[in-house]
Amino acid sequence: MNDVVTVHRGTAPLLISLPHDGSEIPAAIAGPMTESARRAPDTDWHVSRLYDFARELGASMLVPRYSRYVVDLNRSPDDVSLYPGQNTTGLCPIVQFSGEPVYREGEEPTPDEIASRVERYWQPYHAALHDELARIRSLHGRVVLWEGHSIRGEVPFLFDGRLPDLNLGTAGGASCSPALQGRLEAVVAAQSRYDWVVNGRFKGGYITRHYGNPAEGIDAVQLEISQRIYMDETTFAWDDAHAPRAQLIIRRLLEAVLA
Repeated sequence: MNDVVTVHRGTAPLLISLPHDGSEIPAAIAGPMTESARRAPDTDWHVSRLYDFARELGASMLVPRYSRYVVDLNRSPDDVSLYPGQNTTGLCPIVQFSGEPVYREGEEPTPDEIASRVERYWQPYHAALHDELARIRSLHGRVVLWEGHSIRGEVPFLFDGRLPDLNLGTAGGASCSPALQGRLEAVVAAQSRYDWVVNGRFKGGYITRHYGNPAEGIDAVQLEISQRIYMDETTFAWDDAHAPRAQLIIRRLLEAVLA
């Protein structure tokens, strides 16, 4: 553990990365932010709680401390767009998912500040991710990197209409083996509670695309879920009535990973 990320080491060939679970914003960074941004509304709320059961399956897990507004751990350090031609947010976001600004006018982070945040917050997370992948692969000869994410089901700034409940991304099939993708598709196709898509609007972010290398024994998969299936999207409150059902389908997916 360091002050950027908590590493839970497991025994199975599965590493769960939760890069947007953190919500803390250091005071010096929060100072020039707008009031709405200081709430860190674009957090992947409660995903570490949602995936907590996975440690019973032997999974390792990375849980960050800080908000994506500090630095987005799922973006390239050179800030190349993941979805060219579409609205998105950057390495140190200056716009919220709502389209509102993150910072007061004229107080956005400078290039030097961005570089400092990459060194202070981004690099330790990725060093931990790299080291844990190497540890697990040395034990098992292979590893599945599972990227756990969530987002409001309707975000007009980022996508049209209503996002499906479950959104699996494998970089168009490049980040994991066809066999693994097939097992995951079979799990979501076998249930009727949630609608789903594979490689739709969310095909996998920087972590999925950068680290996924099936030929080298690293399969990477991103699951982006709509927050409506486990929490209240307005208050950010955990939903005791719906969250256990969401955990059940995630468990089935992770069991398919380990099959």
